[in-house]
Amino acid sequence: MRLLTAKAPETEVALNVQLACDDEGLHRLCQEVLTEYLGNSWTLSSGQSSADVYIWDFPSQCDIRAEWKQTSSRHLFLVHRRDLRKLQEHLGLPEARILLKPVTRATLSASLGMAIFAHESRSSNGNLRADRDEILQCLIQANVKLQEYDQNRTNFLARAMHDFRVPLTAVNGYCGLLLSGALGPLQERQKEVLLKMHQSSRRLSRMAEAMFQLSMGGQSKSPLLLRKEDIRSCVDQCFHEMAPAIEDKGISTSVDLDALTPNLYFERSLMEQAIINILDNASKFTPKGGRIDVRGYSVFWERRSNHQAIAPVKERRQENSRDPNGYRIDITNSGRPIPAPHLEGIFEEYASYSGGQDRSGGGLGLAICKMIITQHEGRVWAENTDKGPQFSFVLPARLKAGVL
Repeated sequence: MRLLTAKAPETEVALNVQLACDDEGLHRLCQEVLTEYLGNSWTLSSGQSSADVYIWDFPSQCDIRAEWKQTSSRHLFLVHRRDLRKLQEHLGLPEARILLKPVTRATLSASLGMAIFAHESRSSNGNLRADRDEILQCLIQANVKLQEYDQNRTNFLARAMHDFRVPLTAVNGYCGLLLSGALGPLQERQKEVLLKMHQSSRRLSRMAEAMFQLSMGGQSKSPLLLRKEDIRSCVDQCFHEMAPAIEDKGISTSVDLDALTPNLYFERSLMEQAIINILDNASKFTPKGGRIDVRGYSVFWERRSNHQAIAPVKERRQENSRDPNGYRIDITNSGRPIPAPHLEGIFEEYASYSGGQDRSGGGLGLAICKMIITQHEGRVWAENTDKGPQFSFVLPARLKAGVL
């Protein structure tokens, strides 16, 4: 029996949610969404108990009580698209609240929001009016259709990214072959040009791979190749690849990383992609002659007690240990501040806000960054400082690969 509880204030009605699913990522996502809507007024469990809202994983965890039809507004069903018709036949009603797997934050937030609204209405006004129920069921059916269309788009993007990787791999191989001198000697100028081509093609390959993983969402479970790495050399390589863009705008840079770092295990190519994405964003929105500063330092970070969508800004130490358990990197630029309402959403896919200084640009760079840091069990966030916008992330220290 797994139980996560947030104590509710006496003036609020606590919401009890039962999640019948073994996906740890979904548990964390539910915690974040519930905290966003209800603050601390919620309870999330995975045992067989009475609840206000039930989330069922079909078909593996779907032991549904017979009376669900009388309380349909309390039930959410997670199902793969291929099993959608089977679920509807199993339930006997097409208007059930359905989330297509892999579940995204947006769809889970919308569905839980409707369930919370229904719960609050029952608590305050009794049963919902019939016409409101009818409108709600229409919205539910439209939501399922939108999820299907979104998955069609996602599948197309995944196939396109897969096709991109093949020629990029070939270009990388040919550049490496020429640089090795196997096909004859090269002049220094030729080597310099080939080296830049090789770096650019490698960056495109990493980007294509990251976009493929992002488009696949929770369907891709390939393990990370964690090795003990030097974060300093990783940052240096990122600045080397970003040098042309930074130099073109006359941007000044500084790097200040602690000499002593905790044991950091990460997949180097992915971490380089994450840092490059942040640096690329910073260089785009730093004015000519501006600054980009990178600072890295060890921190004491209590990961498991943090329910928020962003990492804690201040250090938190809840254990008697003299050794830091994380490493934080801050990348600050002298561009315009990011509007406060968009600080969290800037890392979401296709996030955008209007105006000429839109940092996300409707792109995927920061979403890929968040995906990579999350895969490494870290956190990434943005904030405005007196020196300009700052993007920060924390990586956990490990005893060895895979062990925190």
